[in-house]
Amino acid sequence: MTLLDERIWSLFKRHWRQTLTYWSAFFSFGLCIAFLGPTVLDLRCQTQSTLQQITWVFFYQQFFLLLGSSLGGLVKNTLPSSLLALFCCTLIISLVFAVIPLCNHVLLLSVAMAIAGLAMGVIDTIANLQLVKLYQKDSAIFLQALHFFIGLGALVSPLVADPFLAEDCCVLGANWTANSSSSSPSDLQHLRSSLAGHGVAIGNISQYPLHTDGVVVTRVSYAFWIMALINLPVPAAVLALMYHERLLPCSDSSQRLIDRDSLSSTSPSPTGDSGQGHGSLFGCCNPAKLRGHPASFFILHAVGGAILFITDGIVGSYAGFVYTYAVSPPLLMGHKTAGCLDSAFWASITVGRLAFIYLSYRYTSPRLLTFSLVGVITVQCLLLIFFTSSVFLFIGTCVLGLCISSVFPSMLAFTEDMLDYKGCATTVLVTSASTGEMVLQLLVGSVIHSQGSYTFLLCCTISSFIGFCLFLLLLYVQHCHRHCSTDSSQNTDMKEKPETGGS
Repeated sequence: MTLLDERIWSLFKRHWRQTLTYWSAFFSFGLCIAFLGPTVLDLRCQTQSTLQQITWVFFYQQFFLLLGSSLGGLVKNTLPSSLLALFCCTLIISLVFAVIPLCNHVLLLSVAMAIAGLAMGVIDTIANLQLVKLYQKDSAIFLQALHFFIGLGALVSPLVADPFLAEDCCVLGANWTANSSSSSPSDLQHLRSSLAGHGVAIGNISQYPLHTDGVVVTRVSYAFWIMALINLPVPAAVLALMYHERLLPCSDSSQRLIDRDSLSSTSPSPTGDSGQGHGSLFGCCNPAKLRGHPASFFILHAVGGAILFITDGIVGSYAGFVYTYAVSPPLLMGHKTAGCLDSAFWASITVGRLAFIYLSYRYTSPRLLTFSLVGVITVQCLLLIFFTSSVFLFIGTCVLGLCISSVFPSMLAFTEDMLDYKGCATTVLVTSASTGEMVLQLLVGSVIHSQGSYTFLLCCTISSFIGFCLFLLLLYVQHCHRHCSTDSSQNTDMKEKPETGGS
């Protein structure tokens, strides 16, 4: 038995350049999304701002990532437009990494992170759209690999930053010493771990005396410059693909490779779309294209987006608050030990996506989604039962990451397949996931702040049950949609037969 059948392998060989380019763009996405948490205290010193001010940078990044996910659907769904957008966005991420050390005010840093978030959102939508367009019914396995590269980038980023982080206070004043009034290294480690989840997990931060006036002694600039260099091959790869497809002015003016490929590998759209086809927001909002679809067509979009709103919200909430839960009663884990939970969670997500690359080839997307969502509920319930066990919290964190890792790519492939690649599922689902990661995390954070950290697991468990109920609703709507599509095709055939007989 071969690992992949000949058809899948031939598809990959036909599109390997584009596929590897989209995968590398998602590595750039992961590299940018994970660096802020570990480096935020050093950036606070660099900008000489308060902790309350610097945590707003997290919000700007998340908000503009959401905005970029929506704007990515405005890009024409053609290879030249998509590659140009990917080149600009991946290059912007490298430039942002290079410019961050020069931002000596929190407002400048916020603008830089907003630009980076916008670029990340565009990458998120375009890479998913193009892979679905390339592989369609075989896209599940390639989407799993695509989202594996997010995790890979998110693992590399903190590893690069760690050697350059300040172990003590990074702002030295003239009238005080680090021993007299600054926070201890353990306090700083505690703050870093709390801020690793997008900066919303911090509670009473006034107890930590973090100074803003004095001489800045941080070395974090080197980490950002190294990450800028690590990311530079990504826009270079996009540029090389554009040159290979003869999309650059300096390329050969003969017939473009993409034109020949489109004739052999992509069938023309039945609606005759050109440029702004599948996934474009303009195409989605075109009343002429919306007219004639059954209600189930729109419900599939909405329910699929709601599921990813919940599941990506669980990922963001768990990553943001598992440390706060671990260091609070009844567990009262040590700061260093609890700080490993977030890393273990993201590492298990990365390993899970790597494993699901093969599983998505062996099993259908509905089966994988059922297994994943049932697994998420089971783990959350067990975490509630064994809420006093530190060991089980580590085990549950790893298993939860493995189970929830495949939900996004599997749901995207499943929804697009249900809609026969004629809807706007990718744009809707990517935007919904980004919204859920930001909004649900804020909601869970507000509940924890008002009711206590013990509500953390309860909120995640309730969200898991809601997500599974929505999945059952999705399966029911899929059945209704398939029935409506069958009836409409039969009616069309009956109308065509009299016309044929009369002629």
